[in-house]
Amino acid sequence: MCRNIRTLFNFEPPANDDEVRAAALQFVRKISGFNTPSRLNEAAFLAAVDDVTRISSRLLASLQTAAPAKQREARVGGTSRT
Repeated sequence: MCRNIRTLFNFEPPANDDEVRAAALQFVRKISGFNTPSRLNEAAFLAAVDDVTRISSRLLASLQTAAPAKQREARVGGTSRT
């Protein structure tokens, strides 16, 4: 149904908004069981993606570590492979 959600914390360069939203979309797809929701469920599905994106961005911005940032591998198709 969906690809694996990748770790987004402590990378250089940091995760961008598109990567956070893609992870949120995968999470909502996984827990809802919908790859694409019906019209009846579309508003709730998209609202959940927005909420998870916002909360995930806030989480990533507030996390701290003493570990050095990991370097990303070359991007493939607009997303990083880590």
